[in-house]
Amino acid sequence: MPLATDTSPAAISIRGLRHSYGRPNRTKRQTPAAEVLKGISLAVPEGQTLGLVGESGCGKSTLVKSILRLVQPTAGEVMLRANTNDNREIDVLTASPRELKLVRQRLQVVFQDPYGSLNPRMSVRQTVSEPLQEHFGLSKEACRARVGELLELVGLDPTVSDRYPHEFSGGQRQRIGIARALAFEPRVLILDEPVSALDVSVQAQILNLIVDLQERLGLTYLFVSHDLAVIEHVADVVAVMYLGEIVEYGATEQLFQNPSHPYTQALLSASPVADVDMERKRTRIILRGDTSSGGGTSGCQFANRCHTSAGRSECTESHPELRNIGSGHLAACHFAGI
Repeated sequence: MPLATDTSPAAISIRGLRHSYGRPNRTKRQTPAAEVLKGISLAVPEGQTLGLVGESGCGKSTLVKSILRLVQPTAGEVMLRANTNDNREIDVLTASPRELKLVRQRLQVVFQDPYGSLNPRMSVRQTVSEPLQEHFGLSKEACRARVGELLELVGLDPTVSDRYPHEFSGGQRQRIGIARALAFEPRVLILDEPVSALDVSVQAQILNLIVDLQERLGLTYLFVSHDLAVIEHVADVVAVMYLGEIVEYGATEQLFQNPSHPYTQALLSASPVADVDMERKRTRIILRGDTSSGGGTSGCQFANRCHTSAGRSECTESHPELRNIGSGHLAACHFAGI
């Protein structure tokens, strides 16, 4: 399992997480369940950013929902450190109502769609002050002052607090979403594709804000994205996900400069680079089929699409485990690091 180091303990530890979705057919009977998460184990280091990447359908959204307990996994644990001054952990998936209230305060999320995640009938002040009243019991005057502080923290003028979501641009709405999450005074933020719905120029502003807030408040991030350039910019460590499994994990610079799993290599080859000459010299790796064409054998789930597995019996007969190939760099490939 990718673990945090002794100098940087895990803010969240995910252990053996599994989840399956049943498929009702036309007779309203359940067909065999489709396993979406296949024993995910992962640690998000305290005070750092873990970037989670993978193509659509790999299980990223289900993993996020499982961590937040929006869906109940079929197996596994999600352990959250309750406080920074001790090592006491709460299992999010089995937490009591009292513990769950603490979890909701310590663990927050910023969603992909800044408009869809805000209540159109609530003003900015109502949206941001709701957690202040529910979790901290602040008076109206104290809420008003705190809302102003939070809006300033995310780069908005406090005088806009009486406006409604439709009166703001996409970037401004995302800032409001971030302010609402920060109102809980969380230790961990899950950022689920937080800039993918924004214009490129606005993306840079929001990313810089996210990085600045982490430095100022000591936050821990789980940053989910399909954009490798964004992940390279913000993440300290990266986990690559394929068909419900982590196939590679390592420090950002290490993974981007020396990708060891064939799937990671293909992802990076498809990501454009700013240097025109370098872009022309690169060899693009073309994957066969899509995610539904993998996982049909007892071996590696990626074997059917892999550009290096031809003629290798190990790839189709034996499932590769995530293993250390040096300096904390892990890969689930029989031939990684060889």
